Amino acid sequence: MRLALVSDQHGNDVAFRAVLEDVERLGVDEILCLGDVVQGGTEPAQTLDRLADLGCETVLGNADAFLLEVPVDSPEPVTDRQLEVRDWTLSQLDPSQLEQIRSFAPVVRRELDGLSLLLFHGSPRSYDDVLLPELGGEALEPFLGHDVALLTGGHTHLQWTRRIEDGIYVNPGSVGVSYDRHTDPPVLRPLAEWALVTVAAGTVAVEFRQVPYAVEDFRAAAARSGRPHAAEFAAQLAG
Repeated sequence: MRLALVSDQHGNDVAFRAVLEDVERLGVDEILCLGDVVQGGTEPAQTLDRLADLGCETVLGNADAFLLEVPVDSPEPVTDRQLEVRDWTLSQLDPSQLEQIRSFAPVVRRELDGLSLLLFHGSPRSYDDVLLPELGGEALEPFLGHDVALLTGGHTHLQWTRRIEDGIYVNPGSVGVSYDRHTDPPVLRPLAEWALVTVAAGTVAVEFRQVPYAVEDFRAAAARSGRPHAAEFAAQLAG
């Protein structure tokens, strides 16, 4: 089985389209989405429609949940600008698309070729949990004790993998908001990230993919969107 793991499109349909073209070129058996599909970008409706066409299982991310209800206990402050973009995003979606978001599952469990898979956004416990390569101890606790071959989540927009107990943890990075973290401040890159996971003969292998997309297409989408602060948002993209 060859799986495409995608996550964190954040309403960037230009990047999402580039990823799916790469997926089609390589060929996979199934696509799985790890959440944060819509909020933030300039093409929320288009991104949701493209996801719906795939018919793939999708995990609920914190940014998806933010569209459904503003949290009262968010681990990060909710800014006026985020609320403004949220209002605009909701104005772009019809009731069926909101139902689509409500259909996203907090956690998805799968069995493939005799191996157990666990899909989530932040961690199996919460879409807000953060796991980074340098973290262990308390940060690792929500990922322990699940007895699965593959744990996979997004949220941090960082492609990386590690072993957790007897399984492999994979973060496919971000389709729509990929950062160069070696700059200060980080720079948004025109690269759409995803991961190709191969499950065969009782083993799991992962290949990380980064697909270039056209800066001019991204900026054109922003210019025609009507999204608040669209010009400033588009200017963040390097290139």
